[in-house]
Amino acid sequence: MQKCELTGKGKQYGNNVSFSQRHTKRVWKPNLQTKTVVISGKSVSMKLSTQAIRTLKKKNLLA
Repeated sequence: MQKCELTGKGKQYGNNVSFSQRHTKRVWKPNLQTKTVVISGKSVSMKLSTQAIRTLKKKNLLA
């Protein structure tokens, strides 16, 4: 399943709109990366969005 385990960011649904204004369904998927995070001495593998990874790095919670 395409969902960030930390922020809950998931798929978004919408339409492709062509030049002739035809609407067809499409899906935007989040950019997920598998990262190992140390939580209270244990290393846990998590699927995180790149936005969440940037935030963790900014707050010095991810090595």
